[in-house]
Amino acid sequence: MKKRVFVSLMAVAALGLTACGAPADPDAEETAPAGAAPGHLAVSDPDFASGGELTVQVDYDVDETGGLDPQAAGAARSWMVEGLVYETLTTIDDGLEVAPALATSWEQPSDTEYVFQLDTEATFSNGRDMTAADVVGSLQRLVDTPTTWTGQLGQIDSIEATGDDEVTVTLAEPYTPFLAALANTPAAVLPMEEIEAGDIDITAEMLGTGPLVVADHRQDEYWTFEPNEHDPDVDELGFSSMRIEIVGDESTRVAALRDGSTDLAILNSVDSAGALEGESDVAVVTQQNTDFHYLIMNSISGDEALQNEDVRFAINSAIDRDAINELVLAGTSSPTGVTPAALPDACVAGDLPSAQASVEEAKAVIDELGGLELDLAVYDSEAVLSDIAQVVQQNLAEIGVTVSIESYDYATYSSLVYADPADFDLALSWFAGYADPSMVTTWWNPALAGFSSVYNNGSEATNKLIAEGTKTPAGPERAEIFADLCEAVDAESESVPLVMRPSEIGYRTDSLSPTLFVNEGYGNVLRSITEYRAAE
Repeated sequence: MKKRVFVSLMAVAALGLTACGAPADPDAEETAPAGAAPGHLAVSDPDFASGGELTVQVDYDVDETGGLDPQAAGAARSWMVEGLVYETLTTIDDGLEVAPALATSWEQPSDTEYVFQLDTEATFSNGRDMTAADVVGSLQRLVDTPTTWTGQLGQIDSIEATGDDEVTVTLAEPYTPFLAALANTPAAVLPMEEIEAGDIDITAEMLGTGPLVVADHRQDEYWTFEPNEHDPDVDELGFSSMRIEIVGDESTRVAALRDGSTDLAILNSVDSAGALEGESDVAVVTQQNTDFHYLIMNSISGDEALQNEDVRFAINSAIDRDAINELVLAGTSSPTGVTPAALPDACVAGDLPSAQASVEEAKAVIDELGGLELDLAVYDSEAVLSDIAQVVQQNLAEIGVTVSIESYDYATYSSLVYADPADFDLALSWFAGYADPSMVTTWWNPALAGFSSVYNNGSEATNKLIAEGTKTPAGPERAEIFADLCEAVDAESESVPLVMRPSEIGYRTDSLSPTLFVNEGYGNVLRSITEYRAAE
């Protein structure tokens, strides 16, 4: 991938960035810290003193508009928090591979049929055993009442109980990411007997088979959880209770790690890792997510010049992904195409047309316009977006594009970007990358995504490649399709993938021994919560 030096030392200092960590290497076989188990950033020590309250600080709460219904959960924090109570048929392991959960095993008699054997010990927190009817009803409810996640399951023909502890799902056509889609909280198994009887309002309270139950919740302030006494492994939990505090200010979360008022905190900036350097009882690790940052170019209602594919491609090819990685993310990330770089069969970002194009070629296109002035929208709840915007601003200045960075609160940002018509030229955001590379590609089909139809047109050629990618089994043939898809999206340059979006996780080594994976597909830092041990 092309590199160029364009930021002075004064400009680097102005960005306020701390260089720490080593560049991410998607081809490396081992990315875990020295001494950690393969695939792990940390592994809980069974001899660590346990039994205390576990305190965690996060940046935002579950989505209030969707209530507590996990099928409506559309954000990573909702998936993580609700995943403490609910469980899914499958999960993902430390290598981002699909693994058993409430389904202890499964067979695939054909490329459209899945037969699941269910965990006979799974019990809801009210003491009722989970049944095949709960599994069938939960999946059917997700199909019959479509949410964002319904489309991730593919086209389902039928869901039926084929035994006391067996459920068979038949798809209308092959859909490779089906098992991976079942691994996220929106596909959780719900207490359908209680829901159908009207005994529980699933939007207002949670009842699942998971290790914890909700004791109290105040929106945007805190959650408290207690162990699910009906969980067969409840005696093995390494903490007595759990409190999740919603703390929007990152410096406050950093201070809490310093003074020990929290055991673990999710951080959004590599600056925080630098600020905690030298704290003897605090460890900060970088978890590689399949999430990635991307640039939106409003080709429908933005500046008229953005309706021209050559102009959009010039802007795309002028952006230096390596500079974003080094200057904003301290080398902890890597460039990516539409298919997240951390997943199998993903395309190689360095092979894309924009990576091969020169700055001179891009400048020639903008010179024909006599220059260009554009606004770039970001939201202020993630400081990293403003930092990325500054690098993009400098990149585009080199080719004659003047960029005005506009920072908004998220509600205002959404009212501009997702309105019809959308009211912006350029915008920065990020996508969850999920656990199969074809899952996120559907967002490049505006008709399927919905939200992107107000600012991007897409194309029939791209839509066809997206569909082919979901039907093709993992392996070389699918990798070739993804390479073509990444190239098509890169050439169209409407929504442009930039770099992967790693997470910084800080924890107190004197009060907590956690298990943390190197890679995470659904933003669930607490995926291995049953292994966490908190000191009294």
